[in-house]
Amino acid sequence: MLETFKMAAVEDEVDKDGEDVTFKSLGIVDVLCEACQQLGWKSPTKIQREAIPVALQGNDIIGLAETGSGKTGAFALPVLQKLLENPQRLYALILTPTRELAFQISEQFEALGASIGVKCAVIVGGIDMMSQALMLAKKPHIIIASPGRLVDHLENTKGFNLRTLKYLIMDEADRILNLDFEKEVQKLQRASLQSPVKVEVATKYTTVDKLQQSYLFIPNKFKDCYLVSVLNELAGNSFMVFCGTCNNVQRVTLMLRNLGLQAVPLHGQMTQSKRLGALNKFKSKDRSILIATDVASRGLDIPHVDVVINFDIPTHSKDYIHRVGRTARAGRSGRSITFVTQYDVELYQRIEQLIGKKLPLYPTVEEEVMLLMERVTEAQRYAKMELRELQEKKKRPLDEGENSQEIRMPSKKKKFAAGEKKGKKFK
Repeated sequence: MLETFKMAAVEDEVDKDGEDVTFKSLGIVDVLCEACQQLGWKSPTKIQREAIPVALQGNDIIGLAETGSGKTGAFALPVLQKLLENPQRLYALILTPTRELAFQISEQFEALGASIGVKCAVIVGGIDMMSQALMLAKKPHIIIASPGRLVDHLENTKGFNLRTLKYLIMDEADRILNLDFEKEVQKLQRASLQSPVKVEVATKYTTVDKLQQSYLFIPNKFKDCYLVSVLNELAGNSFMVFCGTCNNVQRVTLMLRNLGLQAVPLHGQMTQSKRLGALNKFKSKDRSILIATDVASRGLDIPHVDVVINFDIPTHSKDYIHRVGRTARAGRSGRSITFVTQYDVELYQRIEQLIGKKLPLYPTVEEEVMLLMERVTEAQRYAKMELRELQEKKKRPLDEGENSQEIRMPSKKKKFAAGEKKGKKFK
């Protein structure tokens, strides 16, 4: 029987209960317990305590858990243990809605399964299909994939099929099933959930206590000035700034760079190598500001985000929970600031209704913010020029070594100072 482990993430919180429970007491074998220790996992989280025993019994599961609560481990450990008991290739498939999340899940599977020789393949868009076909021909144990690209391989890659599959896992299942993946997912579902056990450790949309949430009510035309003001005031922190469109991500990134601020973009129109490069620069603290679309709002484990800024308010209220869930993770404190313009009032009221609280106004001094107007206006002008160059470059063939999605600085430009072991091996 194909066992389906469907996980849906909701919010971010750390569990304090059940500290006496161990991975071994949940039924995890010693070699995997040692892997958990090496990763610094001292005790199982709530979703792991609830889901692992049920999964080891072979039950189908629908799990709801907070982001950052260890849900990847909740499905990875049972899959690896069952694979250890019955080694075979093409054993499990994990579907994810974003490329970055796929690579992150692969890293966790490889870390947990390093001592037992687990082989993983990441099959997502933005990467050459031929090289992926070669990886699939080697028959890895675990495939982590986006639905669209996996269907492409099922239809076009000779000899590739999922007939031996034992586990199907949909991570961020609520997002996969609510986006444009319905047709692809239907093609991939070879069996329905059979009397699933519902494992629910998060029942409502709330935010963690250590997250300081606030909002700024500002005229739309001054959003850039207020963004620069907040970044300067809170300089020394790491920031994730969420924008509504890929174009706005590029524009804001260029504007901030023209002001001397270390910003990197992350959006769906970038090549996969550029996306991973930007993410790695931010995670390694080489850059302190990540400007992103909602492609970065879910699932990604970036441990050191101090401040989340909703530059463009999310159109779907639940996306607010996922955005602000990038900070105040694993018991740390964090801050979120949401920009609300005259056009966003209704969307903002829906967010307050969803989280069940009224947010305080973030304190600013308008006169001080307006002092930035001249410098910000000039930076905006340069950003528009560079965006125009990028758009023109897309319309003509790329010269060797060029990348139309790369954001670069112009050759001549003013810069403005701104605050800134042991175990069974698989054959």
